Amino acid sequence: MVRAVVCREFGAPESLLLEEFPSRALKPGEVRVAIRAAGLNFPDVLMAAGEYQLKPELPFTPGMEAAGDVTEVGVEARGVAVGDKVIVKMRHGAFTDEAVVAPSQLTPMPSTFDYAEAATYLAGHGTAYHALIDRGRVEPGEVLLVHGAGGGVGLAAVEIGKMLGATVIATASSDEKLAIAKARGADHLVRYDREPFRDAVKRITDGRGADVVFDPVGGEVFENSMRCIAWGRAAAGDRLHRRHRLGQDQSLADQGRQCARRARRRGRAEKSHARRGAPEGAASVGGGRQAAPQRLAPPAAWGLREGDAVADRPQGDRSRGAGDGVTVP
Repeated sequence: MVRAVVCREFGAPESLLLEEFPSRALKPGEVRVAIRAAGLNFPDVLMAAGEYQLKPELPFTPGMEAAGDVTEVGVEARGVAVGDKVIVKMRHGAFTDEAVVAPSQLTPMPSTFDYAEAATYLAGHGTAYHALIDRGRVEPGEVLLVHGAGGGVGLAAVEIGKMLGATVIATASSDEKLAIAKARGADHLVRYDREPFRDAVKRITDGRGADVVFDPVGGEVFENSMRCIAWGRAAAGDRLHRRHRLGQDQSLADQGRQCARRARRRGRAEKSHARRGAPEGAASVGGGRQAAPQRLAPPAAWGLREGDAVADRPQGDRSRGAGDGVTVP
């Protein structure tokens, strides 16, 4: 029998259940992996609560990433062999004793990794890599401010920042978390409940500010980050894009209010245009007409905060398009 963590109703992690199911036969092109460790990420908690953009049908098994050993290879499955140590990538379904997946979901496990390290590598380091290299474009000698440095993605940002040659300022809520960040390479430590981090950054940089801010927290933290960033540099993480520093007297909230006022004015103009007989679906913009804008799907959330390994615990697999290791009745 295969043990799995099952979400039968949305709620807190305490509502998840540990259940057992029979192991199913492989279909052509599938691979069976014995899970040795699974990573716990913030989206796993959101998904179990029904608050993530991806909402699997109930019941389902959470878990985005895991590591283990290939124990069976189905016909037509290529590029993998029994005994291979692998990292398993899933949308959900990793909290199980075994997972049935496609070979494309497997990455060879580096020989220097243990199972716990492998199971917590892709989500955290992938997020940090995208933010700091693709978007923040960190350069040697720059100052990198990392928020949430005690979590999995924050620690990954500290490590990658040091590899890129940056001076890393790490913020966290406890001495224990800061000690871990220090061990991973952070140059300066800020416990933000003892000193406002914006003041600490200005003190450390002699008033210049950080060149790049990695922010997986958002909200007030993001706004205060914009007030201690060097001119013309980048804030990455919650927004994941390069932006110029706002004016010193203009907060993010001020800009938000300005956008809201512009939206209300545009809305009133569109209603007035419609009353004058404009065709349905047309909008007035600068005196002209254009098709009404399409509603866009929400962007992927990059706010991962946790990266703790859950080794040798029951985990599960019922991910559409990502293998189907456990059939939850």
